[in-house]
Parts: sequence; structure tokens; C-alpha cells
Amino acid sequence: MDYRRQKILEAIVEAFIKNATPVGSKHLTEAYDFKVSPATIRNEMAALEKGGYITQPHTSAGRVPTNLAYRMLVDAMQEEKTLIKKVQQDMMAVRRQYFLKRTKRKLYDTISILASVTENVSFATLPDKRGFFYFGISNILRQPEFLSEPEKATRVVEILENDLTNLLKDLEVIEEGSIYIGEENILPEFQSCSLLAIPYSHQGFSGVMGVLGSTRMDYAYNLTALKMAVQMLTEV
Repeated sequence: MDYRRQKILEAIVEAFIKNATPVGSKHLTEAYDFKVSPATIRNEMAALEKGGYITQPHTSAGRVPTNLAYRMLVDAMQEEKTLIKKVQQDMMAVRRQYFLKRTKRKLYDTISILASVTENVSFATLPDKRGFFYFGISNILRQPEFLSEPEKATRVVEILENDLTNLLKDLEVIEEGSIYIGEENILPEFQSCSLLAIPYSHQGFSGVMGVLGSTRMDYAYNLTALKMAVQMLTEV
């Protein structure tokens, strides 16, 4: 088979694999730069059909590859460097999404447990950098200092409902865990609270995990719980 005819056959196979619909000469002329006339494309397709490489499924339709076409192209194909690179990129992209979903599921479970243990709000930034999530807002609302001054609780909820990630960007979070008490927090809405934060890393993703609650919290217990939560996240 000559070079041009083989390239036309490859184009038919490529288009059929992509769209699962019969391929006509018009599509080949418009989508591929063969630098020949439509009549030449039709002649080449007729020759391919005569040779058993393509077939017409029904009247007035385009052509589809036969098994003979697939076999010829498979026998002739070589592992091109560009194809290897594309497959590697596709594999890495799918792998990243797979582990991203797994990491998110583990984060949700871990943060939920952390909120129950500390009886405060627990939170984590999402590893794909699209915000954060939290559990345990009812824990804060039950605290006496917030029951007596509900406007403070309202301001805290407003910050949580908007974007805590902006606050975390301006805070220094160290490996051993950082603690910001009352007025040490950079937002006035949080000055009636204490914030504990620690970085996490899992499956190539990283972010910040933390606890938010009254300044009356048990700091030693909550920091220990936070560190153990990070350890739980890395467990298989």
C-alpha cells in the first residue's frame, strides 16, 4: 500500500475511533490536509474498499474500517516517542485525579473525627486549592461565651461560610503546629477564638488542617489531637 493511501486509511481509523460514526470523503477533505482533491480522496477510498480495508455499512453512508485495516495498522505501528509522552501525561493526569479523590475522602473522614474529639470546629484546606471544608460548627454554638454573645458566633460563621483560605494564607503554619490565641488572630471576627493549624501531606497533595474554638479550649489536648489526625491521614 502506498504512503498516501495508508495515511487516508489511518485518518479513517482515527476518525472512526474518535466518533464511532462512518467516515465520509467530505470529513477527510475538511479535517485533514492531504493536499489532494476530493475526487482523489474518493478514488483512494474506493481502492481501500476494494482491498477490504474499509466497508460501507449502508447506502449513502461513509466508510468504516474493517478488521483487516486494524490488523494492518497494528502490525505496522511503532512506539513513537510522542505517543509515549502523551500516554505518560494521560496516565499521570488520571492517576492524580484518582489520588485526589482518595485524599479528599480521607480528609472528610479525618476532619469529622477531629471535630468530634475536640468538640470544636475542625477544618482542612482542599488539596486542589479550591477552598476548604469544616465540621463542628454546632460545637462552637454550644459554648457559653457564644451563647451569651451570639453576634460573635455569627461573625465566626460568616468567615467560615466565606473563605478561610484567605486567612490561612496570611498565617505562618509550622510543622509542629501553630497556635493563634484571641487577638493574635489577624481577623477581628476570630479574636474571641483560638486557631490551631498544622500542615498535612498525603499522596503528593498538601494543605492545612486545623481546629477553631473558644480561647478557653484545652490547647494541649487539641494540638495533640490535631497531630494525630495528620498521622491518621497518612495511614493506608
